[in-house]
Amino acid sequence: MATPFWYNAALAIVKPLYRSKIKKRAQNTAEYQQEALERFGPFQPAKNLQTIWFHCVSVGETNAAQPLIEHYLKLGHTVLVTNTTKTGQARSKSLFLKAPYEALFQAVYLPADQKFLIADFYQKYQPKLLILVETELWPNLIDQAKEFKVPCILVNARLSEKSAKGYGKVPSLTRPMLQKLDRLLAQDLATQQRFITLGSQPDQTEVVGSIKFDISAPEQFVQKAQQLQQDWNLSSRKIITIASTHSPEEEKLLTAFKPYLEQHSDWLLIVVPRHPERFDEVFNIAQSLNLNTQRRSLNQSIQSDTQVYLADSMGEMWLWYGLSQACFVGGSLNEPGGGHNILEPMVLDVPTVIGPNYFNFQAIVDEFIQADAVAVGQSVDEVTQLLVRCLQDQAFAQQLSQHAIEVLNRNKGSLQKHIAVIDTYL
Repeated sequence: MATPFWYNAALAIVKPLYRSKIKKRAQNTAEYQQEALERFGPFQPAKNLQTIWFHCVSVGETNAAQPLIEHYLKLGHTVLVTNTTKTGQARSKSLFLKAPYEALFQAVYLPADQKFLIADFYQKYQPKLLILVETELWPNLIDQAKEFKVPCILVNARLSEKSAKGYGKVPSLTRPMLQKLDRLLAQDLATQQRFITLGSQPDQTEVVGSIKFDISAPEQFVQKAQQLQQDWNLSSRKIITIASTHSPEEEKLLTAFKPYLEQHSDWLLIVVPRHPERFDEVFNIAQSLNLNTQRRSLNQSIQSDTQVYLADSMGEMWLWYGLSQACFVGGSLNEPGGGHNILEPMVLDVPTVIGPNYFNFQAIVDEFIQADAVAVGQSVDEVTQLLVRCLQDQAFAQQLSQHAIEVLNRNKGSLQKHIAVIDTYL
């Protein structure tokens, strides 16, 4: 059963708007032309044919898929990664488009989900397997996988109650799409049940946990953090990282922390906005609050009187967590929010605080809450107080980090379960 006429008609109508949006955000004409080619064709010849194709929406999904991608590259398989966002593609290339994987790896944008474009993409790239990461479902992408006899697996699948309601509103699109998946590997039982309710075949679904639990901190960032601590004389500083933030989280937290930063000269906030296009905006917020601010993009170091350090770079989140005594993971205080990955700071023993809006990671966060391994503040003031407590109450901070490590260790093993399933299609 092909995708509905109304869906394809709607895509044709919004396509000019999509093009306009890409052109508007491009830094120059050459960048726009390259992105337009990858999204709308004519597609360039593939670097490799018969690849394992991973589709990852953005940075979070790319990071989640990293150990899987690395596993197959190490075995000598060729890998294609498609991304939907600019930051996602930048992350993919920074991870793998380098020695020793450069010849085996390619990253491009996912084409717009028009049937003729997707069909042309399959013909050009001839993948042997399509692996969708987390919740990125496109009807024509999945439909054409069936047409071209390419097995299609949804891995590390997660589906919040809110997202499930959205998919449930268009059953004529959702049910046939899900039934065309060859396998669905869910992070948790609630996700599996939601997908089955929406139309997935029960015998094609399996709960295998989250790959994210199998992460470990890259050694080069651990060493770099130790080096920066020496070079910048940070051993006496108390550092909180405010990570993956969205508007207006930075302004609210910087305002709430201003009295503490003025009172405690050894305290420091490292702020890492989620989206690069907001770096200047966040810098201006810090300036308007008269907070002494340095910027990573200008190669500025943290000085003895620095109150805020704007980490306006890509791919260095591990570094900032590695310097911290506490952290806040953003996207959880704003509305509607949804939250981001809390596991990275926990791997580094960093006590972690979040806001109340974490539905994108509901099952994972709930398990950590139950174990007293993450602190949840219901408001900016509560989040601020919890972070302050992490710096001032050593027993509280140690309890959070120790319990978090216990939960992490208890949940390891999902990566190998994923690999075992994927290998049956290779």
